[in-house]
Amino acid sequence: MESMSETVSIFGGGGKIGRQAIRVLEERGCAVRAMIHWTPVDGENVVSIAGSVTDSQKVDEVVKGADIVVQMATTKEDPETFFDVSVKGTFHILESCRRHDVKQFLLLGGDAALGIWMYPQPEPIDESHPLTAYPGHYAFSKVLEEVMTQQYGIQYGLPFSILRSSWVFQGAELLDHFSILKNVDPVEKGHGFGEVSEEVMAHYRAGEERLPILLDQEGEPLRRHIVHIDDVMQAFGKMIGNEGALGQVFNIAAPRAFEYREAAEYLSSKSGIPTVEISCPQYHSFEIDIHRAREVLGYAPENDIFTMIDRALQEGGGG
Repeated sequence: MESMSETVSIFGGGGKIGRQAIRVLEERGCAVRAMIHWTPVDGENVVSIAGSVTDSQKVDEVVKGADIVVQMATTKEDPETFFDVSVKGTFHILESCRRHDVKQFLLLGGDAALGIWMYPQPEPIDESHPLTAYPGHYAFSKVLEEVMTQQYGIQYGLPFSILRSSWVFQGAELLDHFSILKNVDPVEKGHGFGEVSEEVMAHYRAGEERLPILLDQEGEPLRRHIVHIDDVMQAFGKMIGNEGALGQVFNIAAPRAFEYREAAEYLSSKSGIPTVEISCPQYHSFEIDIHRAREVLGYAPENDIFTMIDRALQEGGGG
């Protein structure tokens, strides 16, 4: 991995992805300056600054003197905080980057800004796909963050890069998604199964685990795209400090989309847990196009659904 000597300021470094990003930055020899709101971070070359992205003066303190600024701070489906954190917070960071002439502003975006399986997706979703948030605060905030970032590129020539990630999995988290006991009623829209049948609810009430085969309105297994955190970090490492990544958005996802029947049956063969079909007529199959990241960055994701299942079982103690 090529060594760097830049100072990198990061917002959201205490999160699942942020912690891994700090590890990558330290491996690159970067001096890291992290704003800490709730969760502390550590590292040999990490300076923590307590504060919130809602405080413009604190944001400026973190950004001043940095070569690269990374924005990963976000909030989920919380109407009380999403605007102040995701929208106003990103605005404060962009303003500070503009004032201090940073070399690169890197935004962690998300495929929630593209509507994913909430809307029909007849073609693979590439970077030219219109921003189309699905209902809820999180997807809306991801759209606004991207729009603000690109407008600062237009208005002020801010050198930005957007890493637009699919749903990120780490450790045994994938097992939770393939679980009717843990996923019938999720916190975040788009992560659950919608209205489930009495058969499924009977299993749920009895505490009987089943692996979901999600079906579309035509009764065909749904296809969707996700990504392992290691592949996100590969992309992050290839984007950070990369002049060829400036002014561009990159879709980051697994090598290919997966189909729920194939995935559930594979997991069933490994775990012995039976499968169950669940009709999800409100969802639509989709695939993320990652050609730009492959061609421009040399992105080469290593974790398909089968590798992710194997790793989840191993890391979760189920294999």
